[in-house]
Amino acid sequence: MQGVLDEQVRLRHLLDAMVAIASELTLDGVPTRIVRAASNLVGARYAALGVLTEGPDRVLRTFVHHGMGSDVVAQIGDWPAGHGLLGQLIDEPRPLRLRDIAAHPASYGFPEHHPVMTSFLGVPVRTREHVFGYLYLTDKEGGQDFTEVDELVAVALAAAAGVAIENATLYEEAERRQAWLSATVEITSLLSEDTPTDRALQAVADRARSVSGADVAWVVSGSDPQDLHLEVVAGAPVDREAMHALPMEKSLASLVVRTGLPVSVDDLATDPRAVDPSSLDDWPQLGPMMALPLRSGSGIEGVISLAWTPERIDAFRRLDPRLPTSFAEQAALALQVARSREDRKRMSLLEDRDRIGRDLHDLVIQRLFGVGLGLDSTVRMVPAGEPARRLRQAIVDIDDTIKDIRRAIFALGALEGSTDLQTEIEILVDRAAATMKLRPKLRLEGPIRTTVPASVTPDLLAVVGEALTNVSRHAHASTVEVRVIVDHDTLEVIVADDGLGMPQDVLESGLHNMRERAAGHGGELVIESEAGTGTTLTWRVPLVDGGSTIQGG
Repeated sequence: MQGVLDEQVRLRHLLDAMVAIASELTLDGVPTRIVRAASNLVGARYAALGVLTEGPDRVLRTFVHHGMGSDVVAQIGDWPAGHGLLGQLIDEPRPLRLRDIAAHPASYGFPEHHPVMTSFLGVPVRTREHVFGYLYLTDKEGGQDFTEVDELVAVALAAAAGVAIENATLYEEAERRQAWLSATVEITSLLSEDTPTDRALQAVADRARSVSGADVAWVVSGSDPQDLHLEVVAGAPVDREAMHALPMEKSLASLVVRTGLPVSVDDLATDPRAVDPSSLDDWPQLGPMMALPLRSGSGIEGVISLAWTPERIDAFRRLDPRLPTSFAEQAALALQVARSREDRKRMSLLEDRDRIGRDLHDLVIQRLFGVGLGLDSTVRMVPAGEPARRLRQAIVDIDDTIKDIRRAIFALGALEGSTDLQTEIEILVDRAAATMKLRPKLRLEGPIRTTVPASVTPDLLAVVGEALTNVSRHAHASTVEVRVIVDHDTLEVIVADDGLGMPQDVLESGLHNMRERAAGHGGELVIESEAGTGTTLTWRVPLVDGGSTIQGG
């Protein structure tokens, strides 16, 4: 009678434990509830629950124990590796009940400082065909063996645990889906505002990394597999020069752009198709990675990559790739809308600039030209002397003003951020004006943009910059003029000032470099200078190669 009453009590406790376990929605509290309930229900001194990863390796993701003190656990060290009896439970998921652990052929022994255990009861934690892990109990109280009833109780408890773990997994998956949806809404909302593209890309990388739990995320831009650039990074230091030096044309991103399909790898370092950004300074060592296409209605505009450190491969395997793939597609559409908005704004700006340029050309320049013609007629009727000289100077000033207005008209038509040669020269002169007490006068003559070849451009800019630096440091001039002239097959850079002039024994360091740059193109450097009268520097190179003029773009 007492035995029947005990069984009824144990059955009631089992039902209470199953209800309590089933009420958990997260994996945080489930393992602890299971091991405590199992230890009490079957009278085991020690109990443990191991939850396995989803990948093919099936290693431990979570391991919770009951019955051992924290000092003993600290001395034992690492979790079980899944060998011996535990490995057999993983490979053959069915109940295993033993009188003596050491007597079983698969017994692997205990690590140092591990308490000695004798009787053993192990059952798989599963639902249908999916095995989540294993529950095992050792050392039945009173030195007895585990009974068939104990095994039934453990199996029932493990089944409840399997359902609870599956529910918790589904709940986590639902939360992850909600997080990805929220991230998509956030990115769409951000891009619906007036957000620059670079900030938008950074936001995409930041949110993708945060929601996926990845250690590093980065975005590669471009629709040509041979012309891709690593643009933004989340979770690692940013060195743009080093990032742009990575050979992205031979990377997984290039493969994604070519095929339009997402790619996942377990280890970047060993995959021959991958470019491992772990080589960049201060980046963590990366292992698993997934690369997802940023696909819009017009095609693939880039790739977003998510990567984890090798020890966090389970987080990579738990991520459903459909969620970040959908996020990447929505982000790409939002980026396309943002770029279209920027294009419309740029077009509107260029239309306004074009209207201003037409007004300057058709009205202002024509009126100045008419004034100049009138003054030219007048100067012929004025006797030689100071009035005539002033009239001729006014005509020259009007002509210079017309050239300045024409240059401004051309600048109005240029896109912001353009790097054409004329713009670069103007930037150098503006930069020099910021350090001088005066503004150099700039004259650009001839088809500079279309005639100066790319091979000459770096030396031309270097000469202009060096010459203006010398004037700023040594000349003490009140006027400076820079002229860049393209005349048929010759390029001339003339920098003239009215400063102190050069001493006879001047040490040529920067001047020597200018001579070398001229000689490299078959040209020359000519310096005309006298004390107190200023200096005129002429850097002259031919624009011919094999008898034909070199046309630059």
